[in-house]
Amino acid sequence: MPYDQSWMGYGFVGGLQAGAISAVAGALLFALFHAIGRRGGWSEAKKIGWSYLLALALSGGGDIGNLFYFNFGKLQSLALLRAKLAEVHDPDNLGTRAFCEMVGVGVGIFAAWVVIDWLARRRARGSAAR
Repeated sequence: MPYDQSWMGYGFVGGLQAGAISAVAGALLFALFHAIGRRGGWSEAKKIGWSYLLALALSGGGDIGNLFYFNFGKLQSLALLRAKLAEVHDPDNLGTRAFCEMVGVGVGIFAAWVVIDWLARRRARGSAAR
């Protein structure tokens, strides 16, 4: 996440907090892409795909980037490694936080999809009854 994480918890609690933030981002972006896609004739898969990709990049991009860097980046010295680790909030649980962000985005998109579908069905029943 590209924002200040000093207030976040450590371990699984921090992962759940990051996942909750990602869920909100996923839900909001799905609602936005649903409104855009409805006018443009997009399929549900296109709305969900773009929502997931953008929400994950915005909410979990920093942690996923750090996870990739620490696994595949070339660290030439111990001093560089210490400097990079000092920039990361809770480096011991970086994988947990990245996983929770990926799952959180999916949960947020699913919740928004269910709510939007429920509202559409409710509107359709209301207009059919009149």
